[in-house]
Amino acid sequence: MGKSTFTKKKQFLICVDSDGCAMDTMNIKHEKYFGPLASEVFGIKNRDEFLGIWNRINLYSTTRGINRFKGLVLGLQEAVSNGEEVGDISNLVNWAETTKELSNKSLEKEVAKNPVEDLKKALSWSQKVNSGIEELAGKDAPFPNVLEVLNELHEVADIAIVSSANSEALYSEWERHLLLPHVDVVYGQEAGTKAACINELKAYGYAEDEILMVGDAPGDLNAALKNGVLYYPILFGKETFSWKRLSKEGVKHFTGKTYTGAYQEAVITEFDDLLKQYS
Repeated sequence: MGKSTFTKKKQFLICVDSDGCAMDTMNIKHEKYFGPLASEVFGIKNRDEFLGIWNRINLYSTTRGINRFKGLVLGLQEAVSNGEEVGDISNLVNWAETTKELSNKSLEKEVAKNPVEDLKKALSWSQKVNSGIEELAGKDAPFPNVLEVLNELHEVADIAIVSSANSEALYSEWERHLLLPHVDVVYGQEAGTKAACINELKAYGYAEDEILMVGDAPGDLNAALKNGVLYYPILFGKETFSWKRLSKEGVKHFTGKTYTGAYQEAVITEFDDLLKQYS
């Protein structure tokens, strides 16, 4: 299941994002933990306004699915522009822009070298988020049809989780809901950006038109485009439909080598049009 033991078994590879794509966990994580805890840790006074900003950035715009630390920076910068006083966040901004790994582990190392307030607050926030997410055990669930469709997809393709969530949470959630047996390798937050993960997977010998990224956010699309591989969107608010369509027609185009061109252009346009409604 780990990268060190993964070997290519099939001609095709399907990369699947987790939160908001396979798992119906994205909204509740942001609405219950990410946003409210950021407001608390950074001393936001107009909480309702900040939570509106947070949800727009992370759930309902072209930055949907952004890494948690980059989302934190964007949220705090917009809050500051609206008059909030959150203190100096320049160290956090610089770290988020330059670090090779946007994870708690990487931030812990940075705090050890440079124990400034904004970095310590960001780490505390992220740790509190992870603790909160652990409370969701038993409350989280995959979207309808995901288990059945993954089972079908695994018959024709190797399956990789490619997610910006931390690996511990991925293993816990996917195992708890019986999805993990249909997965060959897990690339979580610690593995690097989604684009870097897909690039690493390409090296196993898959042709570009033999890799399909399944995701719900612009970051997933950009990671696919950066690597020249294919993209299938899970439309937020239409997740059940999206997974059914992947099973009924998307995978047939993919394995039949007819995905590139009109079909992919149509589903990406549909995805872009949905995002534009909220941007």
